[in-house]
Amino acid sequence: MPLGLIAVVAVVDILAPPEVHLGPLLVAAPAVTAAFGGPWLVASVGTLAAAVQLGIGVTRRGWLTLNHQTQAVALLLVTGVVTLFVLLRERQRREMSQVRSVSEAVQRVLLRPLPPRLGPLRVASAYLAADAEAQVGGDLFAAARPGATTRLLIGDVRGKGLDSVSDAALLLGAFREAAHCHADVSGLAAYLERSVSRGLAEAEGFAGDTGYAGGAGAHDGGEDFVTAAVVEIPDSGHEVRVVNCGHPPPLLLRGSHVVTLRSEAPEPPLGLGEFATSGYRADTFPLEDGDLLLLYTDGVIETRDAAGAFYPLAERLAGWAGDGPETLVRRLKADLLAHGGGSLGDDAALVALRRAAPGEDQAVA
Repeated sequence: MPLGLIAVVAVVDILAPPEVHLGPLLVAAPAVTAAFGGPWLVASVGTLAAAVQLGIGVTRRGWLTLNHQTQAVALLLVTGVVTLFVLLRERQRREMSQVRSVSEAVQRVLLRPLPPRLGPLRVASAYLAADAEAQVGGDLFAAARPGATTRLLIGDVRGKGLDSVSDAALLLGAFREAAHCHADVSGLAAYLERSVSRGLAEAEGFAGDTGYAGGAGAHDGGEDFVTAAVVEIPDSGHEVRVVNCGHPPPLLLRGSHVVTLRSEAPEPPLGLGEFATSGYRADTFPLEDGDLLLLYTDGVIETRDAAGAFYPLAERLAGWAGDGPETLVRRLKADLLAHGGGSLGDDAALVALRRAAPGEDQAVA
């Protein structure tokens, strides 16, 4: 296209009356090239356009006039400026590619994919970052298999994006170790509270000692916390135990009926343990064969459409009765993005699991 533009301008300018000058239009050639080409291509097209400008002057006048010389010099100057901007754009693109690669590596380490099977449970999970370029943020999930029990954690660090990654890593590390060391889910939740509170206090003290107050991992003096739900599902029996620490309650899909598993006395978020008095008591709910349990973060239910309406999670879930965890998560991701117009206002995490009905494969992961 730039070469065609140069050819058309040159032919028309040569054939035009003497008082008509179309040479200045040649500046469009390097400008158009910048939309798709690199710096060397832009410089080459601009140099060619300047040479053509001089050729037009010789063809029309038989010699180079001051006007044509000035236009050629101006064209070279514009080409230089455009080439500089393309160089800066390419550098920024390479840096963004590196940032994306690092964030994807962080996500693989931080949010390990959940296996499709955990004991008798079929499992599917998904993560949607509000910062599309970051690919990772403060929402988290993890699972562990201590004996004949499945333990899951889903949480949401205050804030979003890279600023919350360090707190998410703190909680995930504590869970992956402690999930195998505590006899009951209440003790596990209490340990996670102590670990998060200690980690946040140390991070706050480090920021105060160094005078650092900003950027990724900055802490706001006691205002950091993590909402979380710690879930325990024994292989035998038909129940699920939940310790809810300020987190949106799980949803249970039984047939086409959606039940909200609300705790009688929700605990405060992790990191605010000084306000807890009940010792992280677990609530027990029935979980029958074929039931589907959905854990999620508030980025799901707080997603708004163009009219400002929140995402109707329970209503959508009821319409997908009979879907397995993988299908449900796939549908939910697509529907959530469609509701939000292609993007989310906050990070979102999903974990769907279903206890296998009798006769289904129950391979232990």
